[in-house]
Amino acid sequence: MTKADVVDIIATATGLSKVETEAVINGFLATVSDALMEGKRVDFRGFGSFSVKKRASKIGQNPGTGEAVPIPVRFVPVFKPSKMLKEAVDKNMKQSR
Repeated sequence: MTKADVVDIIATATGLSKVETEAVINGFLATVSDALMEGKRVDFRGFGSFSVKKRASKIGQNPGTGEAVPIPVRFVPVFKPSKMLKEAVDKNMKQSR
């Protein structure tokens, strides 16, 4: 599913225009992104939470040469689904198979 698909579905369900719906979605995404860049956690009850995790530095390996390559510390966004979402997806996927 693409962003355009989401815009279409929400616009149809709410009666908003696609332009208005896209503006709302863009605002939502910008708000979540800004919060994560500030190191904040974003929680949606019944859906899940977005947060930032620190990945430690490590020594990797260049697959072409076999040479050891240092990989620096990095921070990555992560999503943790809620228990309700995990259970709903599991139940739905079992029924559809």
